[in-house]
Amino acid sequence: MTAALSAHELIARHRSTLDQALEAIRTRAYWSPHPEHPKAYGENGSLDMAAGKAAFDALLGSRLDLGQPGTDDWVGGETSPYGVDLGVTYPHADLDVLLPAMKAGQRAWRDAGAEQRAVVCLEILKRISDRTHEFAHAVMHTSGQAFMMAFQAGGPHAQDRGLEAVAYAYVEQVRTPDNAEWTKPQGKRDPLAMNKQFTPVPRGIALMIGCNTFPTWNGYPGLFASLATGNAVLVKPHPRAVLPLALTVQVAREVLAETGFDPNLVALAAERPGEGIAKTLALRPEIRIIDYTGSIEFGDWLEANARQAQVYTEKAGVNTVVVHSTSDYKGMLSNLAFSLSLYSGQMCTTPQNLLVPREGISTDQGPKSYDEVVADLAKSVDGLLGDDARANALLGAIVNPDVKARLEAASGLGEVALASREITNPDFPGAVVRTPVIVKLDGAKPDDEAAYMSECFGPVSFAVAVDSAEDAAELLRRTVREKGAMTVGAYTTDPEVEQAVQEVCLEEAAQLSLNLTGGVYVNQTAAFSDFHGSGGNPAASAALCDGAFVANRFRVVEVRRDA
Repeated sequence: MTAALSAHELIARHRSTLDQALEAIRTRAYWSPHPEHPKAYGENGSLDMAAGKAAFDALLGSRLDLGQPGTDDWVGGETSPYGVDLGVTYPHADLDVLLPAMKAGQRAWRDAGAEQRAVVCLEILKRISDRTHEFAHAVMHTSGQAFMMAFQAGGPHAQDRGLEAVAYAYVEQVRTPDNAEWTKPQGKRDPLAMNKQFTPVPRGIALMIGCNTFPTWNGYPGLFASLATGNAVLVKPHPRAVLPLALTVQVAREVLAETGFDPNLVALAAERPGEGIAKTLALRPEIRIIDYTGSIEFGDWLEANARQAQVYTEKAGVNTVVVHSTSDYKGMLSNLAFSLSLYSGQMCTTPQNLLVPREGISTDQGPKSYDEVVADLAKSVDGLLGDDARANALLGAIVNPDVKARLEAASGLGEVALASREITNPDFPGAVVRTPVIVKLDGAKPDDEAAYMSECFGPVSFAVAVDSAEDAAELLRRTVREKGAMTVGAYTTDPEVEQAVQEVCLEEAAQLSLNLTGGVYVNQTAAFSDFHGSGGNPAASAALCDGAFVANRFRVVEVRRDA
C-alpha cells in the first residue's frame, strides 16, 4: 500500500505534540492542544460552527459507507434524545469475514514501531479535532448532552484523553530498548556475548464497547491505547450512540490508508435492533482486549466470561460527598448544585449520596441544621435552574426512558426536599428535560439503606442523615468497598475529619476532592493530570489513564543471538 504521508512527515508534524504530552503526564500540570472554545475553530482546515452544523445536517438520512469488508446489511435507527430521527445507516459486518481482514494488517502495524504508531494516532486525533463542531452535534444528538457540553466533553476533552492514552502507550513501549548487547565475564575463558532484540507485540484484536452517554470521552482512551500498542481495534458502539464513533472509525481508516497501513486495523461493528452482538464478540477467540463502559451486570459478565481477553471495565458506583463543615457555605452550595445538575446527573462521576450529620454542620454563616443544609441546597439548585434557557444549557436531555423512570420513582423513596420539574426546550420540543430531585433519607434506618446503597443513575440525589463525622467516614468506607465509587467529595474545616476521609479513600482506592467551592467540580476530571477512576474499587477495573491501562495491551518478545 502506497503512503501519501510518510513516517518522516508525520514525525515532523506531530513529534513536538507527543513530547508535550509526555511532559504533561510527567508533571501533571495543565496542558491541552485542543481548544475548548467553539470560536477557536475555522482556520487551518478546521470546521467553524456553521460548517460543522452543515456537515452534521448532511449526515442525516445518509448511508455511512466505511468500505469495510464483510458488509452484509445496513443498520441504523438512532433517535436523538432531542426528538430528531437521525436516519443514518451503517455497515453490518459478517464477523467471519471482517475479523480475519482486521488481523491481516497487524504485522506491518507491529513492525512500524512505537513512534510511528503514535504519530499516526496523533494524525487521526488532529483530523477529528478539525471536525470538532461536526462531532459535537453528533454527540449532542446521541447522548442528550447540551451543545456546549457535547462540544467540550465530546470534542477537546475526549481528544485529550485519546492523546493521553497514546502518550502512556508510548512510554510503556519504549521503556525496554529495541536492542541490547549482553556480555557476561567468564574469568579466564572468553566472555559470553549475545545480541538481544526486543519487540513490543500486540495481543490481537481489541474490542471497544461504547456507551450511550459519553461515546467519545469514554471510548477514545481504550481505542487509542490499543491502536498505539499495535492492536487492531473493533469499535462496537451503543445502539443509541453509533454516529460519533462511526465518524471516528471513518477518520481512522482514512488516515491509516494514507499512511500506508491497512485501514481494516480499525473497523465498526454496528448491530441490528436487539441483536446484542457484544456478548458474541466478547467471546470470539480473535478478541484479546476489551474496553467497556456501562452497567455493572454486563461488566461483571465480561470479567467472568471473556477469559481469553484482557478486560478493562468502567461500571458504576455510588459516589458520595461528606458534608461536615465549611468556611464558604455559599460556595459549597453553589458548587454542589452545579455538580448535581450538570447533564442531568447522567455522569458516572456525579455525586449521589450527601452524608450530613443530623445535628448539623458549622459554617462561616454560623451553625446550620441538617434540615437547613438540605433546604439551602435545594434552593441553590432551584436558583441555578430557575431560568429555563440556562437550565436547558446545563441539563441537556434525559438520555433514555430508564433514567426517566428512576427519576420518577425516586420521589417515593423518602421525604422530597427538592421535587423535579419538567422544562420545555423551545428548540427541541421532543426533548425530555427534568431538573434534579433531592430526597432525604436516614442513615440509621435499614429501610432507607436499600435506596442509598444502590446506584440511581440520573438526576437523583439522597441527603443521608448520619450520627457523626465518624459514622460518615465509616459509611463512606462501606459504600466504596461494597459498591465502588468513581468520585468522593468532602467538605470539612476539621483536620482530623479531613485526615479520616482521606485515609478511607487511600485504603479503598477512591479519588477524593476536598472543599471544592469554585469553578472545579467533583464530577469533572482533566486529562494529563487527573485520574478518572482508580481501578482499585468495584466501580472500575482501570484508571484513565495510567501505565496499567496500557502496559498489558502488548507483550515484549525477545530474540537473542550469539554475538
